[in-house]
Amino acid sequence: MKKQHYIKELISQGEGLHLDFKFEISEAPKIARSLVAFANTSGGKLLIGVKDNGVIKGVQSEEEYYMIENASLNYCRPKVGFTSKEWNIKGKKVLEINVPFSSDYPHKAPDQSGKYKVYIRYEDQNILADGVLVKVWNKEKSNQDIQLIFTDELQNILQFIDKNEPVTTKDLQANFNLSKFEVEHLLSDLIILDIVKMDDSETELQFYLNEPTEL
Repeated sequence: MKKQHYIKELISQGEGLHLDFKFEISEAPKIARSLVAFANTSGGKLLIGVKDNGVIKGVQSEEEYYMIENASLNYCRPKVGFTSKEWNIKGKKVLEINVPFSSDYPHKAPDQSGKYKVYIRYEDQNILADGVLVKVWNKEKSNQDIQLIFTDELQNILQFIDKNEPVTTKDLQANFNLSKFEVEHLLSDLIILDIVKMDDSETELQFYLNEPTEL
């Protein structure tokens, strides 16, 4: 039996955490969001010239590679590295873009209004990274010392998490009259100190108390 072409084998897997199809590249800022999402998560591949349903239409213009390069250099902060390879499938060119996981995370790309934000890959989508995750990354990268004072309020928050886990940032905001920023800042500290753990398997982060923890 004839072995299936490498690209067709990839396409047969469908879009997902590590694979995205693009019929064409029309905007550098838009493709930048895909580049940073892969770089921030665990790497992935873009197949240019392939429709969402897996049909190979071929790269529409020689400018598409340069648009990806432009996105990497000028619309990713910091820039995202990638490698590329051209494939010819029955006369139709498919451009394979490989984006490795980056140790320079978190990378940012412009949203539709032009404001730079952190994107991650979730299943087959590029989504905004949760504020807690971004703060954890930034604090870990800066190697800053985390100091917590175990006030009565903090003890109450830990007890609340323990009794109601999993909890979300909205749960803590509602029950302790804290701002979104305050909750994100506190949770990021607790995660780094290994007091709280987060579950990022859903679009909305969920938080648990690490065991054993003395309250």
